[in-house]
Amino acid sequence: MRAFFHPDQSLHDPRQFMQVGRIREPKDLPSRTEALLGALAARGIEPEAPEDHGIEPALSVHTRPYLDFLQDAYERWRATPEAGPEVLSNLSPYWNGRPEWRHRPPCRSDSVIAQAGYYLGDLAVPIGSDTWKSALKSTHTATAAAEAVIGGAPAAFALCRPSGHHARTDRANGFCYLNNSAIAAERLASRYGKVAILDVDAHHGDGTQQIFYHRQDVLTVSIHVDPNVYYPFYTGYADERGISDGEGCNINIPLAPKTGDAAFLAAVDEAAAQVRAFGAEALVVALGYDSHREDPIGMLDVSTEAFREIGKRVQAISLPTVIVQEGGYQVSVIGDCLGQFLDGLLGD
Repeated sequence: MRAFFHPDQSLHDPRQFMQVGRIREPKDLPSRTEALLGALAARGIEPEAPEDHGIEPALSVHTRPYLDFLQDAYERWRATPEAGPEVLSNLSPYWNGRPEWRHRPPCRSDSVIAQAGYYLGDLAVPIGSDTWKSALKSTHTATAAAEAVIGGAPAAFALCRPSGHHARTDRANGFCYLNNSAIAAERLASRYGKVAILDVDAHHGDGTQQIFYHRQDVLTVSIHVDPNVYYPFYTGYADERGISDGEGCNINIPLAPKTGDAAFLAAVDEAAAQVRAFGAEALVVALGYDSHREDPIGMLDVSTEAFREIGKRVQAISLPTVIVQEGGYQVSVIGDCLGQFLDGLLGD
């Protein structure tokens, strides 16, 4: 199995994020990549460094003004009097949530403070000195994995960091800046007529949903904690089915808090049936481990061993598959979760 990772993806080193009214220690630590690389090494998988694809993969799903903001926000922020150590917004502009809007117009103000409020959706996406570099390299990793599958590899793993499935066309959210799963799917769509995205991260893939909500050639299926009680709260409900040509091509499977292995795997079976019914020709798996019972910000009760069963179910779908790394923040268990998934996918 081929895998891809660039060392620059470890450079992003956030110092803070807001949770329930308190500034907390960051959860998306660079050490996450070390644990995942260890799982690959234990199975004889040596990640390849992706080629430099520039900004084009990101532009395939994100707007140019948003990318321009991410690229130079830190330098502009540091030049602002009394600015803190990272770009964090103290503004939240009104947005009415209309799904027919594919993206917003550019921010009218040239102020980095105004643009931070416009392009950063919450206080979990601080921008530091290396955030842009890490996020951009992560898009290259996702692109390389998709191209490997297009080239004939049955499966490829993109060890992406920072994660991406909360990133919208023009807004960062929830530790995510650029949507790697969407970028991989977009690249696969250049070769395959129908592509499915199966998101098994504990959080709803709201950014991925928004990017493809109008599309009939990309099916998005997300298994996640009920957003009535869990981030991102505003999307991820079962009645969100797509719009216009995309009607019926968005499937959300919300789960109750404390859901364990049996119900979670039943949801994966339901999602797999949706992928088959759609007639997908290629698959992206947005793989997170924050459903694990030990995750510090999780609400589910999924065991390490269940990830082997998830891998088996993905293998049984029998499609060319790109696995894109998403969340999972208990560093002591995420390597084992990835290992179990790969053992199930590859047949031990």
